[in-house]
Amino acid sequence: MERPDDDGRPLLLLDVDGPLNPYRAKPQRRPEGYLTHRVKPASWLERHRDTPPARVKPLRLWLHPGHGPALLALPYRLVWCTTWQDEANEWIGPPIGLPRLPFVRWPRMHHGDPDGLHWKTRHLTEWAAGRPFAWVDDEIGPQDTAWIAAHHPAPALTLPIDHRHGLRAADFAALAHWAEQLPAAGR
Repeated sequence: MERPDDDGRPLLLLDVDGPLNPYRAKPQRRPEGYLTHRVKPASWLERHRDTPPARVKPLRLWLHPGHGPALLALPYRLVWCTTWQDEANEWIGPPIGLPRLPFVRWPRMHHGDPDGLHWKTRHLTEWAAGRPFAWVDDEIGPQDTAWIAAHHPAPALTLPIDHRHGLRAADFAALAHWAEQLPAAGR
């Protein structure tokens, strides 16, 4: 498992689709402040492997160029926590001004959980290895928050993001406030 160096800051586990790419916004109406990007990452081409790459329709992303600087201003170690995995470093980070980030490598994706948890919950909690973290994702449910609180020895914040709007000013404020409330050892 690739993990960032522990410099004492809490981890900010970032999902892409929903928080950074409000993919459920009205299809013909790009959210204010976002720019449209059309991309063909290797994982997208693999999903369409029966079609020649030149004929694969690019994936549309809406990304906000202000999100990178806003994320970097937070007192966290940023980590990709997305199905994009390392591809986020090529297709998501550069357009919004983020450097190369560590990422959570998923042993499998989109599988069912016997307790009804999100498929990421158990693995990302294990990956965090007892370190404080905030997780932003559009698919977090109350059962994930409760499970993390019961099974993770350090403070953790689960911040559900509306996939129609992406990260907003109130979300950045909540992340900053939570990190400021951590004991010094957790920062």
